[in-house]
This record gives sequence, C-alpha cells and structure tokens, in this order.
Amino acid sequence: MRILMLAQFFPPDIGGEERHVLNLSTTLARRGHDVSVATQAVLGAPSYEVLDSGVRVHRFATAAMRLPGLYSDTDRPHHPPLPDPLAVRALAHVVRDEQPDVVHSHNWIVNSAVALRRGRAGHRRFGLVLTLHDYSHVCSVKRLMRDGEPCERPGVTGCLRCAAAHYGTAVGTVTTAATALMRPVKDRRVDHIVSVSRAVAAGNGVADRTTPSSVIPNFIPDHLIPAADCPAADGPVADDAGQPGTGPAPDPELPTRPFLLFAGDLSEEKGVLTLLRAYEALGQDRPPLLLVGRRHADTPRVLPEGARLGVSWSHDRVLEAFRRCAVAVLPSTWPDPCPTTVLEAMAAGRPVVTTRIGGMIDMVEDGVSGVLVRPGDIAELSSVLGRLLADDAERARLGDGARRRVRLFTAGSVAERLERVYASVAPPRVRVPRARDGEDSLAAVGREQPCR
Repeated sequence: MRILMLAQFFPPDIGGEERHVLNLSTTLARRGHDVSVATQAVLGAPSYEVLDSGVRVHRFATAAMRLPGLYSDTDRPHHPPLPDPLAVRALAHVVRDEQPDVVHSHNWIVNSAVALRRGRAGHRRFGLVLTLHDYSHVCSVKRLMRDGEPCERPGVTGCLRCAAAHYGTAVGTVTTAATALMRPVKDRRVDHIVSVSRAVAAGNGVADRTTPSSVIPNFIPDHLIPAADCPAADGPVADDAGQPGTGPAPDPELPTRPFLLFAGDLSEEKGVLTLLRAYEALGQDRPPLLLVGRRHADTPRVLPEGARLGVSWSHDRVLEAFRRCAVAVLPSTWPDPCPTTVLEAMAAGRPVVTTRIGGMIDMVEDGVSGVLVRPGDIAELSSVLGRLLADDAERARLGDGARRRVRLFTAGSVAERLERVYASVAPPRVRVPRARDGEDSLAAVGREQPCR
C-alpha cells in the first residue's frame, strides 16, 4: 500500500509527535509498504531526502511560518487550525507525485489535507486518516486545561479567554474561531479518526461524531524491548552486562550512583515544579535528580541541591539515562495524551511514577507496572518516591511489571492495527490483508488493547 504521512514536525525536530511519525513510517516501510512523509520545512534540512529505511521525506514552507507573531513558541511553528494556502499547494504536488492510497495526517496539518478532498473526485483519490495526539479537535490551545485544572465543559467564552492568554487576544480569537469552523469540515472529510488514548477520544468528543474511530496508542520501536531485559535498578548503577557496577556510566554526565530521572518538556504542565518541591521534601539524603528536556518560559532557574538540568540531549542519551536511573518520574499535571517517555522508561525496566490523568491511566497499571499519583500532589509524590528509594525489591518488582506491560505498546502490534484502519479507508483498487473469519478487524490483533 502507498501511504503518505503528514506531520507538522519531523526529524531533525525532536519531540514525541515527530518521533512517533518517524518510527511509524519506518515500521510500515519494513512491513512492505511504500511510505512517504510530507512535513513543514526546517532550517538546515533538505527539501527532499530518502531515509535509510526507504521513506521519502518532502519538506515545504508554509504561509504561517512567515508570520512569527502567530506563535507563542517560535521554535515550534505549529500548523494553523485552518488550511494554509502554501501548505495546500505543496501537498497537492506531493499527492500528485506520490499517488498515495492512504494519507495519514497527525494533528492540525490535517486542516490543509482536507482542502484536497473537495467533491467526489477528492474523496475517491485517497483515504484520509487523522490521528489526534492531543485535544486540538475541540481546544485551540490543545491542552484542554482551564485555570490549571482539566477543562470538562469547553465553551465560547472560556475558550476565548484561554486562547487569548496563550496566543494574545487577536490570534487567540482567530484560532478559536478557526478550530470551531474546521471541526465539522474535518468530520465530513476525514474517513477515520484515531485517538492515542481513551482520554484523547473522550476529550475531543470523538464518540459523539459520525466519523468511524479507533483508540490506538503510541508505541516504541521493537528494538528497544531487548534493552528491557536487564534487571530493574536496585542499588549501584548497572554496567553494560546488566550486573551491578561501581564504575562511571558510559555517559559522563550521568550520576554514578542511583538517581531519579525526569525526561520531557521542562514545564509545569509536565509537572517539573511539582517534582522539584517533592524532591526537596525527601530531605538531605536524597539521591541526585536529573531533568532532561527542552526549556520553557516556566522552566525553574534555581534548582534545589542535588538537582540539575540536561538540555537538548539526543534521544539516545535519554534512553541511556532511563536504563541507568533508579526511578523514572513523569508527573504531568495536564491530561498528557500518551507520552512516549513513559513507554521508554517502562522498556528500560524501570519503575515509573506518573499521574492518574490522561493517557497514563491506560499505560501504567497502578501498583503493577508503576505507581500513579494525583496530579500536583506534592506530598503524595514525595511519599511514593521515598518509599521506592528505600525498597530495592519493590523497585525490581515494578520494573519487571513495566517490562511485561510495555510489550503491548510495540511497533508491530500497533502497526498491524493501523493497517486494518488503512484497509477500511483505502480506495477499492487497493488489495489489503483481511481479518480472520469471524473476528473484528481490530480485535484480530492483540486482544489486550491497553488504550481501548
């Protein structure tokens, strides 16, 4: 099958969404599909390249990128919530050249893709799948938060206020209006909506729409699973053979004794301030805390003793840090959709402490493959960390549970479920695998569906 991925960000940009699209494209290519990617231009990256996997990457400029005032974060110029004229023109050329059977769009770049599906001719050309990695189908800020709490009743007044605080009054008003106006257009022109967690499906009101839909989680590449076979951290840092060692870690910036690790955007939405206060409450004998990620406006400038930042680390270094840490702490305060960092920590066989909100509820079995705490609860987070740091056996047990649980989130199992979705939307000319007789196409793969 010929599959075209649409992503607003793609490597060399590094973040959860772009890593997901890269890993998915690579996995599908290895499974015999003809895969290409269309994405926004990145400074220093070629307009066209072919990856080692055979995936072809097309990069194009957008009109919105020429208007930096549109963005609250100019380092990540998101596609706008309406068709971008330059993006529509570029995508039309890519579709003409690639002749895809299925176009799989991720988040707001779909707003330009639906412009190619006007009339019956547009619908017959290719099937259109949309994956929602956040709450952007209903929320112009994409977070579905209001005044620091999950927003359960989006409305015009509240949405305008949130958008104005995030983007500024003028841009916030346009963004909110465009989000509302494009929602019914996408509902009509998208053939299938995929949500990465039950929280994302519920928050976007997917079940209330007539468009066919599925819940299919993010995943990690299958090659990360063997690394999870090393025992959970239970004292000294493990050496490359997986046995307790006393020498320095391969990365000289990693602590040589057990440490706590946070990886993600260094913002309060990801729980950084909550974590630092919980860390201080551990007392003077606390282990080192390493926080790795991108700086934000609210990234703390002063850290408690024992904590330090690692900014702009490569993905390989982050994975090594997960393998070396004693406990991974990822305490998001917003309904994080399906964070890949949680899966990467689980694949490393480390106990994960995260929050009882968003997609984490689907990913971590509380007390079995990690520990869930209330978002923003400093006392509970500190108590759980103290208990785990004092109990080697409990850390090992939770790490083993994490290794078992994460096997539900491998590339192979997720790709097969997506192939079934592609089969349901591809034009009649495409021959695709069929589910076994008597089984639902999605139920036919992996009966344990963690984000169903």
